[in-house]
Amino acid sequence: MLKSKLLRALACASAVFLMAGSHAQAADCGNTGSGFSGFIKAFHKEAAARGMGRQALSVLDGITYDPGIIKKDRAQNIFSQSFLEFQARMITDYRIKRGAELVQKHKATFARVEKQFGVPAPVIVAFWALETDFGGNIGDLPTVQSLATLSWDCRRPEKFRPQLMAALQLIQNGDLHPDEMRGAWAGEIGQTQFLPYDYNESAVDFDGDGRRDLRGSIPDVMASSANLLRKHGWQPGQPWMQEVRVPRDMPWEEADIAIQHPRSQWAKWGVKMANGKPVKADNFPASLLLPMGKDGPAFLVYENFTTAYLKWNESLVYSTTASYLATRIAGAPKVSRGNSEVTHLTYQQIVALQKKLAARGHDVGKLDGKIGVGTRAAVKAVQIELGMPADSYPTMELLSQL
Repeated sequence: MLKSKLLRALACASAVFLMAGSHAQAADCGNTGSGFSGFIKAFHKEAAARGMGRQALSVLDGITYDPGIIKKDRAQNIFSQSFLEFQARMITDYRIKRGAELVQKHKATFARVEKQFGVPAPVIVAFWALETDFGGNIGDLPTVQSLATLSWDCRRPEKFRPQLMAALQLIQNGDLHPDEMRGAWAGEIGQTQFLPYDYNESAVDFDGDGRRDLRGSIPDVMASSANLLRKHGWQPGQPWMQEVRVPRDMPWEEADIAIQHPRSQWAKWGVKMANGKPVKADNFPASLLLPMGKDGPAFLVYENFTTAYLKWNESLVYSTTASYLATRIAGAPKVSRGNSEVTHLTYQQIVALQKKLAARGHDVGKLDGKIGVGTRAAVKAVQIELGMPADSYPTMELLSQL
C-alpha cells in the first residue's frame, strides 16, 4: 500500500513538473546535444527532491546525449506499410507454431493468469512474439541514456520525461539493478517491452520470489502483460477480433472502429464469417475494420480491440497485426486478401495526401506517412464530400482527385 501511494505521488509530481515547465519547453529542450548536460543537472535536482536515493540518482552520472536514438525515433516508416505487408513481415510460420507450443508449455501459468486477469493466453503470447520474439531480443541499449536523450529532444519531451523519472523509481524500488536497465531504443524494458511507468504501475510478482522481473521471469512477464491489458480496458470472456467477408457493396461509411452496430445489423448488410457462414445475428456490438479498405481483408472487432489493443500500441497496423496473430495462435486460418488486389500508397504518397487533407482543414495529426486514426477520419470525410465509397482508406484515385 505504501509503495502504491508513493508511485501515485511520484506520478502526480512528474505531471506537475512537466506542466510547470511547459511554457518554457521551447527553451528547455533541444534537437542536438547542446544544453543536454544542463538538462540532466536540473533533472537530477528534481529527482532528488522527489525522494530518489543515491543508487537511483547515480545512473544519471556521466550520461551523454545519443544522436543514434534520435535517428531511430525519426525512422519508423515500418508502420507506413499496409496491413498485408506488415503482417507478412511480422507473422511467420515459426511465430505461429512456437506461440501455440508456448501456450501449451505454460498452460498452468496461463490458466492462473486468465483466472486472475481475464486475458487468454493467445493474446499475451502474440504480444510476446511481436515485441521480442518470445524474449529472444529484449534489447541491450542503456535505458536511462535512451530516455534522457528523448526527454531532451523537442519532439516528445512530455512523453519521455515521466518515463525517465519512472526508470529511476524502478531502481529505487529494487525492481531492477542499474546494470539491468537495458532494453529497446525507446526505453522499453523486458520480454513484452514495458515502458518504465507501466512497469511501475502494472508489473506483477507472479512467481512469488519477491521481485517483479520482466526480463527473466516468464510468470511475471505473462501476468504483468495481462494486468496492463486489463488496465487498458480488457473485458474478460469477450472476443477481440473475427475475420469476415464483406459484400461488393454496402454502406461503407459504417465501417469504422469508432462506430458499433449489433452483429445482426452487419449480417443484414451482407457481412459473413470468413468461412462463408452467417455472422451470428445477435445484439452483441461490433465494429467493422477494413485495414485496407473495402477491397481488402475485413474483420469484426470488439471493445477489447478498440480499447486494450489500441492503448497497448496506437499504431492501427500494429494493433491489427497483434490481434490477428492472437487469432492465428488460437487456431484461425490465414487471412484472406479480400475481394480484389489493393494498391497501397507509398510513404511519400501518404505524406502528400496528409498535406492535402490538412490544407482542406482536416486534422490528420502528424504528417508522418502513417494511415492512423486521424488520417482515416479525414479520408472518410473527404470521400463523403467527393461522393466516393467512404471506407476510410486512401487510394491513388482519391489522391488524384485532391
